[in-house]
Amino acid sequence: MNPPYPPPIDRVLYTEEQIEQRIREVAAEITARYRDRSLKLIGVLKGSVFFLTALARHLEIPVRVDYLAISSFSASKSSPGVVRIAKDLDEPIEGDDVLVVEDIVDTGLTLRYLLQTLAGRGPNSLGICTLLDRTSRRLVQVPVEFRCFEIGDHFVVGCGLDHKQYYRNLRYLAVLKPEAKG
Repeated sequence: MNPPYPPPIDRVLYTEEQIEQRIREVAAEITARYRDRSLKLIGVLKGSVFFLTALARHLEIPVRVDYLAISSFSASKSSPGVVRIAKDLDEPIEGDDVLVVEDIVDTGLTLRYLLQTLAGRGPNSLGICTLLDRTSRRLVQVPVEFRCFEIGDHFVVGCGLDHKQYYRNLRYLAVLKPEAKG
């Protein structure tokens, strides 16, 4: 059975225009920080693809793009799981300036694991850029250098964020109705 379309939205958090404007601003900050250097963007699949693409189009420095995928397994919903890399990078990052691009940073547990793993591969620098930062759920601190928006504890869809793999393609960010999450 297909999910409803248009999606069961409680409210729009950010419009397409607000998102585009903020991505341009963050891209300018990144461009300024990495001026006269090249940057490797590492997208965390699947959610980051939409944000990474929009961000890269506005960067005014040389960029390369690579992707990896993370899987998390847990014995229960209430306990943190074991994290592993399900799809690794295609190229090494030794000596590179690396920016990990996320759709959302939540508890920080998976990102902490990822940063530790990537740091062991010898990059020149390693940073984080996220579309959404949900600090209210943070269990471990991770250094988020660039963020577009900070949000509360909402279930958000659009711009790469999904519900059961649907609604990633929405051009806006919205809170899904509570009854739709079931």
